[in-house]
Amino acid sequence: MTARTLDEFDVRILHALQRDGRLGNQQLAEEVHLSPSQCSRRRTALEEAGVIRRYRAELDPERLGMTVTALVQVTLATHSPDTSTEFRALVGRIAAIQKAWSVTGDTDYVLQVIVADLRGLSTLISDVLLPHRSVAHVKSSIVLDTLKSDADIPLPDPGRG
Repeated sequence: MTARTLDEFDVRILHALQRDGRLGNQQLAEEVHLSPSQCSRRRTALEEAGVIRRYRAELDPERLGMTVTALVQVTLATHSPDTSTEFRALVGRIAAIQKAWSVTGDTDYVLQVIVADLRGLSTLISDVLLPHRSVAHVKSSIVLDTLKSDADIPLPDPGRG
């Protein structure tokens, strides 16, 4: 299933679930103007095709005491398959790393990190990232203000294909 095979009802379902992933089948069916059985079949097909990857709650980091968000740029020591594999494994083990991207340019990876405070960021950088044998250089930027945090995928307007 690709964007080209999604019809108006699939797009409506995706819009509705991005707004509220807790919608029950009856509520979703009413919102997208389908019968519950048709809606259920379509939702299942979207899940099986991997278009819908998972459902989850969005938590507020500040209310949980995680007040510092930082973007951390990492340059690897060498560009070998082993170094990359080791670094990726390290990233996978650290809960404070929320997102990680392999990027082009002077930096090899950009990490989005959420920690309780500046001490937590310092510990992560100084005691975990920098000592790791795959890492040559780390540069961090602290997020001062979030201008936009909408994680919704930009979908076409329903009905416009």
